[in-house]
Amino acid sequence: MPVESRPLRRDAQRNRELLLAAAREVFGAKGLEAPLDEIARRAGVAIGTLYNRFPTRAELIDATFAEPVGRWVTIGEEALAEPDPWDGIVQYVVRSCELHSIDRGLTQVCTESYPDAPGIEAAKLRSWDVLVRLVARAKDAGVLRADAEPSDLPMAVVAASRIAELESDPDRWRRHIRYVLDGLRADKRRATRR
Repeated sequence: MPVESRPLRRDAQRNRELLLAAAREVFGAKGLEAPLDEIARRAGVAIGTLYNRFPTRAELIDATFAEPVGRWVTIGEEALAEPDPWDGIVQYVVRSCELHSIDRGLTQVCTESYPDAPGIEAAKLRSWDVLVRLVARAKDAGVLRADAEPSDLPMAVVAASRIAELESDPDRWRRHIRYVLDGLRADKRRATRR
């Protein structure tokens, strides 16, 4: 029986959870190149325990970020459920920015390819499908510029997350994202009420 299909012992499960929580903190603050020994230290386990549970950095990244990347799918689906297509676009962008502005690792995972992280890549494909539908709906309703592309929205989110990283005021991105949304709106009325 493969190791993954056997239930973990209680102590092994606890170590796994500690490692994943530490990885979220360290990767979130320092990015995906953060030292693995720092993650093990923060989890209170030996580096060997980390490698025993996650033999490669890619496996640790996949286990750490597959669920958070999946939140993007939920954000997109909730935005699609908004009765007003423009409000859906705004909701998608603002909620995505809120996630990315506080998590450097999540931004990296969403903007780079991780072929050795199948959970992340599957979540990104589902997220993209929802985003394409969200953009098409807004364009069909005439509220999003005709030349807007689905990739414009994640790029705006990434730019806003970079602003949050560089500014002393972590919410400064909100001002900048209003400018971006104003530029994406087809009828040029004030883009957001947020």
